[in-house]
Amino acid sequence: MSTSYAQIHKNWDREPAYITEGFSLEITAKDVDSLRACARQLPEQTPIAVTFLPGESLDARIKAACAIRELGFEPMPHFSARRLENSDSLKLMLERMVKEADVRRCFAIAGDPSTPEGPFSETASLIETGYFEAMNIQAIGIAGHPQGHPNMSDEECFSVLEKKCQMILQRNMKPLIVTQFGFDPDAFLAWTRELRLRGIDAPVRIGVPGPTSIQSLLKFAARCGVSASASVMSKYGISLSKLIGNAGPDRMVDAFAKGFNQEHGRVRLHFYPFGGLQKTVAWVNQYTQKIHNT
Repeated sequence: MSTSYAQIHKNWDREPAYITEGFSLEITAKDVDSLRACARQLPEQTPIAVTFLPGESLDARIKAACAIRELGFEPMPHFSARRLENSDSLKLMLERMVKEADVRRCFAIAGDPSTPEGPFSETASLIETGYFEAMNIQAIGIAGHPQGHPNMSDEECFSVLEKKCQMILQRNMKPLIVTQFGFDPDAFLAWTRELRLRGIDAPVRIGVPGPTSIQSLLKFAARCGVSASASVMSKYGISLSKLIGNAGPDRMVDAFAKGFNQEHGRVRLHFYPFGGLQKTVAWVNQYTQKIHNT
């Protein structure tokens, strides 16, 4: 059986002892073998999100969620509104996730397609179905965009985020904000502070790219619409005039460790491995060990 949302988040209301405490991960259905390989290096009940990629089947996503549960972690499958063909697809996926993987938290996103493949055009339309609370889902993750959204102003982003948090609370579930990854720690710090000033007090997981090649980082940034200007990348520790080698999030995480405080509220890190799950887990453990040794 899965632990309750209250148990999972029993330490949310205190400041973490170190910046990587309570981190979460994101995987695809293809990453199950890698997850098994590094499972012993992860804390029990680590939240692990399962993305909704168009090339992966429902069975593959279910298998990934089941593996996460079997390994002692907390699965959080993505539900992509614009990729769901009909209400039955949503209901079937949710029912199977709960029955087979004992899922208690989900992540609802609009998704990439500009034209919906079915009746759902945005995250709110998924929440409004009532299916999640009917299946006893305890928490719904929603997306945050600290570095802006391509189709909305910053004011609109905050307004929509507040609305979705209220919708989730009204349905007796808990909202959780998970941000897109980025490279500018100052933008994340300012955005989180503004979030709290606006009265949005939901827990936040800040997106951090795992260590990978500089070329891969830029490729994923372009695909996801993440700013990767010369000035932004220099803050991250990368010169766009020298694109050889690998890069890790050391400088960014250092900035978070120094910058986050009580005014930013409940914050944890969420790592995007970009196909290098074992490398990301190793980096987190090495970084954590470095903290303890200093």
